[in-house]
Amino acid sequence: MSTVTVTNLQKSYDGRPVIEGIDLDVRSGSFVTIVGASGCGKSTFLRLLLGQEMPTRGQVLVDGDPLPAEPSPDRGIVFQRYSVFPHLTVLNNVLLGLEFNAAPFSGCLFGQRRHQAEQEATSMIKAVGLDHVRDATPASLSGGMQQRLAIAQALILRPKILLLDEPFGALDPGIRDDMHALISKLWRETGMTIFMVTHDLREAFKLGTRVLTFDKIRNDPHAPEAYGATITYDLQGRQRIADDHFLTGPSKPDGVIDEHEPDPTAKPAP
Repeated sequence: MSTVTVTNLQKSYDGRPVIEGIDLDVRSGSFVTIVGASGCGKSTFLRLLLGQEMPTRGQVLVDGDPLPAEPSPDRGIVFQRYSVFPHLTVLNNVLLGLEFNAAPFSGCLFGQRRHQAEQEATSMIKAVGLDHVRDATPASLSGGMQQRLAIAQALILRPKILLLDEPFGALDPGIRDDMHALISKLWRETGMTIFMVTHDLREAFKLGTRVLTFDKIRNDPHAPEAYGATITYDLQGRQRIADDHFLTGPSKPDGVIDEHEPDPTAKPAP
């Protein structure tokens, strides 16, 4: 739904670069997974895409236009911790986004407008498999169910770009596989562009159409914070965009990477 172009992107804090020299063209409908060591700027990159922070240098274009200077409904985000409202039911958690979007001052809809919004929220709740607990509060839900709710919250405004910051890191393996199936299904149904940060290489290759590795290519032992991270590998994932006419590789068990595939954690050759 949206192409993303990143040119010479740098972000520094107090003069210390965290990421630098990021150049990237992402095709509309891609599922881009991002891996790398802790502290290498993966989440910073997502915040720049969200508009929560502004770059120190460079630019981000969405469909050829500069990224707005603040978050907007066309970009949704899901964090590792469940960002849901504990005092609201499942339905009201999802409904809230529609209400604030349609009535930003009062945050409330009435009459036919509320009925239509409730129908839309109910449809999204069904899509993430929570229709049987629509009247429950988050405290009564499992971790996986709360993360489904957070995804429904992010998708209810039909964002063109979805940002996922380690959304499944706190879940048990079985639940994570269920969430993988869910997010892949929603991605294919909506055609949105997704960027997802993960520390799990199996997850990255399983879900992504592209796998980006962030790392430092320059290190000064006397000034370890002098340089930021950049994209050191841009690899092909196992999923493919729906209208592609190529496969991303031979079929193999989930999480298995060919011994001839580049290791995304390896240091680039000097």
